[in-house]
Amino acid sequence: MNYPAVLVLADGHRFHGTSIGYFHSDQSLFQTAEVVFNTAMTGYQEILTDPSYTEQMVCLTYPHIGNTGINDKDNESASIYVKALIVRDLSLATSNWQSKHTLDFFLKNNQVPGIAGIDTRELTRVIRDKGAQQGCLLVAPVITEALIQQAIHLAKTSPGLDNLDLAIKVTTRKKYDYFSASSDKALNIYVYDFGVKQNILRLLAQRNCTVTVVPADFCVEKIIEAQPDGVLLSNGPGDPKACHYAIENTQKLLAEKIPILGICLGHQILGLSLGAKTLKMKLGHHGSNHPVFCRQTHKVFITSQNHGFALDELSLPKEVLPTHHSLFDGSLQGIKHSVLPALGFQGHPEASPGPQEMSVLFDEFIHLAQSYQQQKLRLIYAKT
Repeated sequence: MNYPAVLVLADGHRFHGTSIGYFHSDQSLFQTAEVVFNTAMTGYQEILTDPSYTEQMVCLTYPHIGNTGINDKDNESASIYVKALIVRDLSLATSNWQSKHTLDFFLKNNQVPGIAGIDTRELTRVIRDKGAQQGCLLVAPVITEALIQQAIHLAKTSPGLDNLDLAIKVTTRKKYDYFSASSDKALNIYVYDFGVKQNILRLLAQRNCTVTVVPADFCVEKIIEAQPDGVLLSNGPGDPKACHYAIENTQKLLAEKIPILGICLGHQILGLSLGAKTLKMKLGHHGSNHPVFCRQTHKVFITSQNHGFALDELSLPKEVLPTHHSLFDGSLQGIKHSVLPALGFQGHPEASPGPQEMSVLFDEFIHLAQSYQQQKLRLIYAKT
C-alpha cells in the first residue's frame, strides 16, 4: 500500500508524492540526508548499492525507473546505502530475463524508503540553482502542516557531509582475501576499503592480481611488511579531510614508493596526502554521461561519476601533475605524481557507462606495480 509522502528541502521547497519502499503505517517516518540528483538513464541497482551514496538521498532524473527489476549480479555491495530514493514514475511491471525482484520489493527488503510521483525536473533545477542541500523525506498515513514543519526543521538542522568521516562507517570490519591468482608472476595488490565497489575488485582479479581487502583504518605497517606490489585506495562516502588516518597511512606508503592508485575518495585522499587541498562542490557529479578530457592524449572519455568533493587544482604541489579535467565544469579529474608511482582519478574507471575505455587506468596501475615487482626481484638477486 502506498501512503502520502512529501520531500522537503532545507530552503523550504516541498514536493508532494506517494511513498515507495519501506514504511510502517503505525508511525510517521522522517528520513534526513543530503539530496543529490543522478543523470544516469540506467543502473539504478548499482546506484542504490554504491557505498559512496551513504547519507544521501538520490533523485533519478530519468523519469521511468524499475522496469528491469533487480537481479543477483549487479549489486556493488551487500546492501543498499542510499538513504532514500526519489523518482518520477515507479514501473508497475518488470521485463528483464535476469530480474528476480521488483525495485519496490528490493527497497522494502532493505528497509529503505522512497517517494514517487514528484516533479523530478523541478527538484533537479532547484539543486542546480542552489546546490546540493539537506532534505527530509516524510511519510505518514496523513500529512499535516505540523508534520511538514517538523520535517523542514529536521532538514535545516541536519549537519550535512562537511567534516564527516563515513568511510569508517561503511568499510569492511576485517581483512579478507578477495582473489588468489595462481600464476607465479601474479601481482600482490592490497585494497583499502573506504566503501569499495565490487567491480574494482573484479577488474584487479581479471588482471592476474592476488587481491587483499583491508579496513579503512588498517595498520599500514602490516601492509608495508607484506611487501605488496601496489595499493589501491578505493571510492567511498563523506569528506576526505575527515579521514586523517587514511591520509597518514597513504603518506607512509608514498614514503616507501609503493605504487598507488586512488579512485574517487581514494583520489582525494591521495591528493591530500601529497599536500593538496579539497573543496565541497556546489552540485557534485552524479551520473554516467560525464565527459572527461585527458591532457596527455587529448581524448575525451565518457565516464561514470559520483562525488561531492574534489581536489582544488590551484593547491596542487608542483610535483603533482593534473591529468584529466571535467568538460562540464572544468574541475580536476585526475592527478599523477612526477616522481613517485602514484596516480588518482576522480570518476569511476571500473564502471561501464557504455564505453569502457577508462579501465586503461587500471592497466597503467598494473604497469607501475609490475615495474615495482621487478625492482624488488632485482634487489633480491643482488643480495644473493
